[in-house]
Amino acid sequence: MRPGPPASFGSQQHQTISRSRSLTRPERQRPRQGMIRTPSQQPAGLNNAPPPPVAEKNDENDDELKPKVLTSWWSWVAFLATCCFPPFVIRIVFRKPNALMQQAWREKVTLVYIILILCGALAYVTYGLNETLCPDGIRNYPYSAMVDGVRTPVYREEPRVFGYLYELDTLKSFFSSKGLNLTNDYENMELGSIFDADASGACASFDQGAIKTKGVCRLDSPYGGSISQPDGSCLSFAELQAYASTNGSIGFDWVDLRPRGADVLDDTDLVVLGDSVLNITRYLSSTNKFFGDQVDIALRNNRGNDASYAILAAAGNPTRDCLLARYRVGSMETDTAGCIANNIVTNIMFAVIIVIIVIRYSMALLFQWVIAKRLVKPGGRSNWLAWRSIKGGNDDPANHIPGPYNNYGPMNVANNVSAASISSASSRNTPSDSSVVGLGGNRSDIVSTELYTVMLVTCYSEGEEGLRTTMDSLAETTYSKKHKCFFVVADGMITGAGETRSTPDIVVSMMELDPTMTNPKPCSYLAVADGEKQLNMAKVYAGHYKGVPCITIVKCGTEEEQKGPKAGNRGKRDSQLILMSFFQRVLFNDRLSELDYEIFWKATWLMKGVTPDKFELALMVDADTKVLPDALTYMVAAMANDITIMGLCGETRIANKRASWVTAIQVFEYYISHHYAKAFESLFGIVTCLPGCFSMFRIKAPKNGAWVPLLANPDIILEYNQNVVTTLHEKNLLLLGEDRFLSTLMLRTFPKRQMMFVPQARCRTIVPDEFKVLLSQRRRWINSTVHNLMELVLVSDLCGIACLSMQFSVFVDLIAALVLPAAITMTIYLIISSAISSDPQWQSLGLLLCILFLPGILIGITTFKLIYICWMIIYIIALPIWNFVLPLYSFWHFDDFSWGATRVVAGEKKDKGHGDAEGKFDSSRLVMKKWEDWESERTGQRVNKNRMTLMTPMDKPIAFDGGNNLSRVSVTPSLTPPPFGNIFNDRIMYGSASNSLISLSNTPSRTSTPPPPPPPQR
Repeated sequence: MRPGPPASFGSQQHQTISRSRSLTRPERQRPRQGMIRTPSQQPAGLNNAPPPPVAEKNDENDDELKPKVLTSWWSWVAFLATCCFPPFVIRIVFRKPNALMQQAWREKVTLVYIILILCGALAYVTYGLNETLCPDGIRNYPYSAMVDGVRTPVYREEPRVFGYLYELDTLKSFFSSKGLNLTNDYENMELGSIFDADASGACASFDQGAIKTKGVCRLDSPYGGSISQPDGSCLSFAELQAYASTNGSIGFDWVDLRPRGADVLDDTDLVVLGDSVLNITRYLSSTNKFFGDQVDIALRNNRGNDASYAILAAAGNPTRDCLLARYRVGSMETDTAGCIANNIVTNIMFAVIIVIIVIRYSMALLFQWVIAKRLVKPGGRSNWLAWRSIKGGNDDPANHIPGPYNNYGPMNVANNVSAASISSASSRNTPSDSSVVGLGGNRSDIVSTELYTVMLVTCYSEGEEGLRTTMDSLAETTYSKKHKCFFVVADGMITGAGETRSTPDIVVSMMELDPTMTNPKPCSYLAVADGEKQLNMAKVYAGHYKGVPCITIVKCGTEEEQKGPKAGNRGKRDSQLILMSFFQRVLFNDRLSELDYEIFWKATWLMKGVTPDKFELALMVDADTKVLPDALTYMVAAMANDITIMGLCGETRIANKRASWVTAIQVFEYYISHHYAKAFESLFGIVTCLPGCFSMFRIKAPKNGAWVPLLANPDIILEYNQNVVTTLHEKNLLLLGEDRFLSTLMLRTFPKRQMMFVPQARCRTIVPDEFKVLLSQRRRWINSTVHNLMELVLVSDLCGIACLSMQFSVFVDLIAALVLPAAITMTIYLIISSAISSDPQWQSLGLLLCILFLPGILIGITTFKLIYICWMIIYIIALPIWNFVLPLYSFWHFDDFSWGATRVVAGEKKDKGHGDAEGKFDSSRLVMKKWEDWESERTGQRVNKNRMTLMTPMDKPIAFDGGNNLSRVSVTPSLTPPPFGNIFNDRIMYGSASNSLISLSNTPSRTSTPPPPPPPQR
């Protein structure tokens, strides 16, 4: 599906073109609404036609109208959650002047509430659940202990009252308040005989007139004498409990109830009732059966045993309560049901975490040992390791038959197609500077292939050293120079801090320009911005860099912004979309902007007649990255080996490891994020984030002799091309982490295809060496990660099922990212409490050791580089920074959408972003034409859609120099066929009967409306 042709720009003058879309269509058959989206933002249908013209408002103050912010359930939730903050408070105290900023602040605070709830839930499950299910309550002291092999009752100074221990001095004071004298003779005695514990009156129904269940309230001394009140009444146990707190309770074991073994149960007068122990000596010495015959039989027959069931079945709860109030002497040393449940829950949680860790590390090791090596070898993966690739058609020989300009290597094909025929076909037009030969002779361990690859280098404020390092490394890769082309985009007329020349001047000065290409004209295109900045101008320089074709696009801005700061700057996403939109329009033969056509004919000239539709791969590299010589070859080999791979990344290592402590703590973090996280995700074929500094995407994929657009897919570009973003969620997706968002977008749109990690392809990059820069960078990364995972967790079509699915893994990663501050806080608490405790929590410590040191084991059995053990120790020491400082700072800055201190521009105090709505967009200045019309205008030839001759630098310079206006010159085309007149005919777009791109064969004249594109493969 693709957008319809743009409406007449003349009829929409002074209107803002809004291309805002939501991430809602992972499949055509299953439209899915985004997580935090307004219904009005969803596409109305599959035809994605531009909105009809909107009449202009006559109100002069329409710019000052307040935008609607309460447009979805999420915005209402955020408003209600922060309703205690009136708008004027947010405006004055938190300095959020307009309604959109205030709504973003409300959504941020609501997200912080949710994070706090999740952190609190984690703390409760970790510590609070134990207190709820198995409270410590009263500590039990053992009734007896083994002394010289003999179990002997423990002597204690504290007296006991119904089994509860009290300080002797405390009891003396209490007795003194009642006019009684308690002496030291009563140490280690049970004093319950003088107390009445029946506060609820449960025993009143069992008293038989003057004969009470309590008996005589008197305390007899073992040395003679006794204590009793003058009137013979009992002391109140409830008063004692209010007077003083107990030190604990006496705990009995079964051996205390059965001193001569389980076979002799009537050796003591102790009976178990619930979790309490009763001493029924006084009851047995009495002839009165206060509780009836059945209870009397139960008590006598269950001495030394548990009589709970017999008593409850015979008499019920009142009898139980009275027995406890009269005869209790302690507790049984057994776990309660709550404690048993707590142990079960704790063990299950411990087992689940261990299983998740072990599975993840096992899958990462499986990928490192088995799959990674096969990604680039002839034949690739096989059997069960390649089931997703086979299902996607990778074993179909039709998908590996080469075209005239794309040489696929031999593949494992079906038996009905001979390998010799495939090999013969794939040897056509094989260049002499084969990438495989460049790797050091004829290699059999890597696929021999040359696919046309565009190398996108986005730059902003980098200096010459960084730019030259990146471009040198790409130019000197072992991959064929005939099959790669630079595509450098300078994002505005920017001069980096400490630089004397602007970044565009530096890039252009490094190129080997043809004399006819030194003065290109500014070309218009539709930029990713709002207001008048939607129109932007760019110059296209064509030349070579160290023998490699190089297209450099300098975004110079319109005439109105030439004198302003950061002229032409529209952001990295806009730079990527220049490439993506260009390939989309070329592949679908759509109308081209002035910039598109300028890129088209200059790129075709540089590639000696190979038109841009032949490019299949796009390597995206930042301008501070150094690519290792064989990296590009490995990445292309993996792409050629498996047509279902739509994106991949290599390993990014740090070039300035020892620059400062800030860089040192990042070394192991980079390593583990690739060899653990991305390796694990690659086993599913779903790497959730291809880093923007070093990744490759497939522009189009072969299918049954046709092409399926991937990176150039209209659905991808429509979503990625949102120029009006208003919600907090959308801004975190599009303004802070465009690289991760592009990966998310590809996975949501093509969940059946694969994103992989190729560890053989390596690069080195410069990381922040100051903490404030790291803080700014990780704020963007963490916030964009959270919001992208919110989108990915809704994709049910990802590989796997239930808890063994990538969707479940994404959910775990999302929760883990949100609770990092609570997790590291409890980890530190666990370490400190275990260090000072005599009874450390060994289970929790074991889990912690597994989490922290399993990466070390991974290092030892994969790289054998012991130096990474040192980097791991540094990383572990810095965990409070990674898991507490950085996440907390990021979460509180959810509504900060600037790039901060990551890229510094000379003379700029604070990054103010780009593309803000200013003025009105004049769409009449944006020209869109068919390729034939642009070609006719540039060359002066008569329009002949069947055959066109591409002008070259050998022709008149007037066709190339942007400094002059083209004059209309009527030139009769040559009767001889052009040298590349049939280069477009090797493939067709999937699902279309017409030839792809700008077919120059003898076909009927096309109409101005391009044919509808096919549905992409899912």
